[in-house]
Amino acid sequence: MSDNSASARTLPQVVVDAASRYGSRLAITDGTVQLTYEELDRARIAAAQAFIAAGIEQGDRFAIWAPNIFQWIVAAIGAQSVGAVLVPLNTRYKGSEAAYIIRSSGARMLFTVGDFLGVSYPEMLADQALPELERTVLLDDAAVGGQTWSSFLAAGESVPTEEVTRRAALLTPEDTLDILFTSGTTGNPKGVVTAHGQNIRTFENWSATVGLRSEDNYLIINPFFHSFGYKAGWLAAIIRGAHILPVLSFDLDAVMAQIARDKISMIPGPPTIYQSLLAHPQRGEYDLSSLRLAVTGAAPVPVELVRQMREELGFEVVVTAYGLTETCGVVSICRPDDSAERISHTSGRAMDGVEVMLADRDGNSVADGAVGEILVRGFNVMQGYFNDAQATADALTDDGWLRTGDVGEMDENGYVRITGRIKEMFIVGGFNCYPAEIENTLCDMPGVARAAVIGVPDDRMGEVARAFVVRDGGVQLDEATVIAWARDNMANYKVPRSVVWLDELPMNAGGKVDKAALAGGSAG
Repeated sequence: MSDNSASARTLPQVVVDAASRYGSRLAITDGTVQLTYEELDRARIAAAQAFIAAGIEQGDRFAIWAPNIFQWIVAAIGAQSVGAVLVPLNTRYKGSEAAYIIRSSGARMLFTVGDFLGVSYPEMLADQALPELERTVLLDDAAVGGQTWSSFLAAGESVPTEEVTRRAALLTPEDTLDILFTSGTTGNPKGVVTAHGQNIRTFENWSATVGLRSEDNYLIINPFFHSFGYKAGWLAAIIRGAHILPVLSFDLDAVMAQIARDKISMIPGPPTIYQSLLAHPQRGEYDLSSLRLAVTGAAPVPVELVRQMREELGFEVVVTAYGLTETCGVVSICRPDDSAERISHTSGRAMDGVEVMLADRDGNSVADGAVGEILVRGFNVMQGYFNDAQATADALTDDGWLRTGDVGEMDENGYVRITGRIKEMFIVGGFNCYPAEIENTLCDMPGVARAAVIGVPDDRMGEVARAFVVRDGGVQLDEATVIAWARDNMANYKVPRSVVWLDELPMNAGGKVDKAALAGGSAG
């Protein structure tokens, strides 16, 4: 299918098309639950009926705060089929972090679970002000904290299926599909607005480039709240008719056993996932011969890892990619026949239909091999930031270029190498961390006068946060207390793993904290 036909599609059209093409082929296996593509389409319609019964109109926002379960997908595609806008929430958020996004998006409904890894999401929201949230639905049919998923679906049975078809037919590829919130240097997350057509075209293109096939058994370890697990995950799988196998929470032994049992062929993820597979002491006892396709990114990939993935894990295809939430998740991607060195040292070249330019401070293109800010233009660039015209204007130039804030080099063949981040972002185990957001939270801690955060290298996670803290007056604080407080008040990947005490933060001539000075003196 050409890019042009893909770009003209909406999400409900993609699912209807998949049901027509792949009918009795398995779409999802989640524990004991199995859905064929025909059954997935019927589940979509039933969910859509329930959303109509609940009074959801086109453009209304709904949030999902849940781990990787099949109901996540059914709720999403059901609501998106009648024009509702998906707002995914990170499962590692604390209550205040989730509440900020629910409020900012104006979500009318929340879909969550009663308990996951000992955490009750409804409980975490109990003391939060959520004036526009009308209803909470528990996807796992938990007894407390909201309406059960079963009763939500049952309420939709009185809605004619023709009404779902009518509502879906009103959608255009330009209508908003989702709003994914991404943290910024100001500390508050911003909602990235993207449309049906551009997402479908992006992952039609992405899945064709990496070689995802309908016969693939696709183990989705990446969380559904992230574009890697959602868009490059189940959306790409539905576009290609692949078999979706969601992973609830990553357990290496369970994953090894599942690769053998379910003949898993596709595993995407950050490099840590493949390093864990390679390092498993009983790896030889598992049959991993079905592994075929690996798509990695979000952290540097050593050349030796690419070679080991091919030679020891048996992957036919290993590719790396680069993208942002603001680009539907993809900007550039390696091609399957690229060398291990190119896959390791670059993030590929622009996907078809997308332009990449490296620019100087004035927005002028720099020469091949010179360092510049990465600018992107094309069908994949966001509509803008939700309810934030100023941030949108700051990010998008008048002629349509997105300023990524990432710094890199591009060779004469268009292959991009990321060399730094204007926005000071660092990546912890595949998750983006923004110093300003962590700093703002740390400064809420009693006894903390000022805080600055940088990323420092870590063997297991790639990078982790290090906090530089100035105590407030004579308050006695130690490292363990700060780390424990941080664990209670922010998602785990953001938590500083070390604390350095300073009498004063170093400042530059512009009156801002000198992060370079902190990095230079932070070893050890």
